[in-house]
Amino acid sequence: MATLDWSLLHNRFYRKIELYSLLWRDVDLAKHLVAAAPLGGPVALIRNDSRSLALNAVVGAKQNLFIYTCAGKLINQIQWDKGRIVAMSWSSTEHLVCVLESGSVRILDIWGDAVTFSLGQDAKDSGVLDCRFWESGLVALTGNLKLILVEDFKIPRPTIMADPGLTTKPSAWVVIPPQHAGTKQPEVLLAVKSTLLIVNAQNFQDQRLQSGPFVSLALSPNGKFISFVNTSGKVIVISADFQKQLAEFNAGTTQPPIQMAWCGADSVTIHWEDALVVVGPFGDCIRYAFEGIIHLVSEIDGVRIITNDKCQFLQKVPNVTEEIFKIGSTAPGAILFDAYDHFQRKSPRADENIRSIKSELSLAVDACLEAAANEFNSSRQKLLLKVGRPSFGKCFIDGYNAEKFTNLCETVRILNAVRRFEIGIPLSFPQYVYFICPTLLIGRLAQRHHHSLALQICTYLKINPSRVLVHWACTKIKNSVSGGDISLLLDSIVSQCTKYNPSISYLQIAKTAYQQGQSALAAKLLDHEPIAANQVPLLMSMEQDDRALTKAIESGDTDLAYAVILHIKRKHPMAEFFRILKGKPVAMNLVVSYARVQDIQLLKDFYYQDDRRTEMAGVQLQESFELSQVGSRINKLKEAQRLYLESKDRGFEAKAVEDQIRLLQLQGTLERETGEVFCDLTVSETIYKCLVLGHVNRAAKVKSDLKVPERRYLWLKVKALVEQRNWEALDKFVKTNPKSMPLSSVVEVLTERNELAQAKIYSEQLAKGQQGNQEGGSSFLGLFKSALPSAPASAPVVGSGTSSS
Repeated sequence: MATLDWSLLHNRFYRKIELYSLLWRDVDLAKHLVAAAPLGGPVALIRNDSRSLALNAVVGAKQNLFIYTCAGKLINQIQWDKGRIVAMSWSSTEHLVCVLESGSVRILDIWGDAVTFSLGQDAKDSGVLDCRFWESGLVALTGNLKLILVEDFKIPRPTIMADPGLTTKPSAWVVIPPQHAGTKQPEVLLAVKSTLLIVNAQNFQDQRLQSGPFVSLALSPNGKFISFVNTSGKVIVISADFQKQLAEFNAGTTQPPIQMAWCGADSVTIHWEDALVVVGPFGDCIRYAFEGIIHLVSEIDGVRIITNDKCQFLQKVPNVTEEIFKIGSTAPGAILFDAYDHFQRKSPRADENIRSIKSELSLAVDACLEAAANEFNSSRQKLLLKVGRPSFGKCFIDGYNAEKFTNLCETVRILNAVRRFEIGIPLSFPQYVYFICPTLLIGRLAQRHHHSLALQICTYLKINPSRVLVHWACTKIKNSVSGGDISLLLDSIVSQCTKYNPSISYLQIAKTAYQQGQSALAAKLLDHEPIAANQVPLLMSMEQDDRALTKAIESGDTDLAYAVILHIKRKHPMAEFFRILKGKPVAMNLVVSYARVQDIQLLKDFYYQDDRRTEMAGVQLQESFELSQVGSRINKLKEAQRLYLESKDRGFEAKAVEDQIRLLQLQGTLERETGEVFCDLTVSETIYKCLVLGHVNRAAKVKSDLKVPERRYLWLKVKALVEQRNWEALDKFVKTNPKSMPLSSVVEVLTERNELAQAKIYSEQLAKGQQGNQEGGSSFLGLFKSALPSAPASAPVVGSGTSSS
């Protein structure tokens, strides 16, 4: 009968469910330090009795730290030689946090892999007396009565909290996690004399209570209530803001309790030797008898009780369960359940019951389904699911959403699978739904090496199994025999991973293989990595730079390829660097592009080793233009000319460089003789500047040495005369060179220099047929007549008997 294990507390029922008969043997909790993780987590035990510690100290024996499932099945046994553990607890990620008397903290996973950090110099010098934990941090009490806070195990930064001026160790204390504290930072509640102190990182506050001294404190899982026991045996429950007293109970004993823990947020469980008392909100209680010491683990919907031989779960009976099974209940769920019983016995009362709750039938079905989810007894689960299944309760409802029934059946099946004693995770329905999502449960199963079940759940819920497969493969590599046949191991990993997820990433698996000293296996695993860019960083760390560069190029990521190239350049001698690049044209082109902008010497070395003389000559040319001294520039050009001469089919370039050298030499001479700047000018610009400055002979020499065409030279001379505004010399020059310098060209030069008056004169001459090109002259004349209707009075007239001065 469902109500046989129910006990009444005021107006609500509580039930104590036996989860497991523990598989461990000869374990006495009274002689052990115990840490049990919430939400069906593992249990850690280490001997802590003075006799055992003294014996170990004499003979030099090492202790063992045992980690069990909730069913008492041994997960791991770790040899402990790191010093005395003052306190230990489990983090939210199921890592065991051990605080040592010496002031250091070790965080272990269930397989013994550990990280260590120190609580600081105060803890090291004075030692640690006690410690309190929450899911992601801790507060330690040192020998000099200082409180040291570590807010995050992932980034441990010990800080000393405000000093409340303690002179003796608090009689009881508890930590208020940041999510429940009013200041949104961790707080400590200290029982000092007859009052309570609240301490945070900056200050402390006396609550000025008069009901102390207190010997035990506990915070509810939701952070809304605080319970404490004083020296006179009174159990008091108040709100977390100390504004309201909610309950008071006289335990009838002045003996301090061994442990106090909340049963959800509804009641407080207090453990004295051989007895467990459950105190409700109205001062009522339930007493349970136990032999010896037990350990209590507060859960969000109850309390887990671990004894020497059993694991039990005490909870308030869920509302829907009470409505259905409570004697005399007339709730819709109870009537539907009764209707199913009559239906099984083929009684007509089944139809009567269904009709009586027709309007509330959907609520009745939901209640039966929820009650099934809250059950730990599989037979009762099946019975309740049958009541709400499509063939009975649900079939009487039009348009009922069947997805709710399907999802709940999935949840019940998963919960039953993980509750089996082989797995030992006794999650309740509220714990699974509100605090453990399927992804987190799958991760915990993988962490305990239940990969097969984790994969089944992934398949069942259509969740990507990559995380489980990667964890399984990494575990397999860690447990493999060193020096074994890697091909068999590789085939096993690849075949299983491909079976469940063909697109799985092998990066983490390969990284684990490399960390385990199996570089060959890591390299082969990386060949199966679908994303080439993911392979590169690990290949570089494995010192397989050639393969890393190839994969980076295949990825098409230019930045990644540059990162590999620069890594190789920093790491290897230049000759080895170029050897790795050889045969990789994409990488060579990237090096050239980079070196042109960032490292000219690298570009020269690259061209030299690759015997690219033409490109090397181009670099020499580029460098020459960046130099300011003529001599240095000429030397660079001569080197470029030599390289062009040594290359095939580069005669034109060699001749052009030779002419440039000759031009620079002439420009250097001109600068010395005239004091003007000629470097960086072209041949035409050099001649033009000489003519403008009046150095006609020097201009003629440049023309002669560099073989400048006569027509270009004359055109430059016309431009120079126009620049000088020497109209008389221009007129004379035009008349003496009528064929080499036609009037149309003169007019064009004058127009470009905006000498429109002079241009008009020559245009008129051109129109009169002085050069025999009347049509062209007419067009020029028309142009200048439209631009300038009449010449200014002051403009000199060329060829009219008046010469310009």
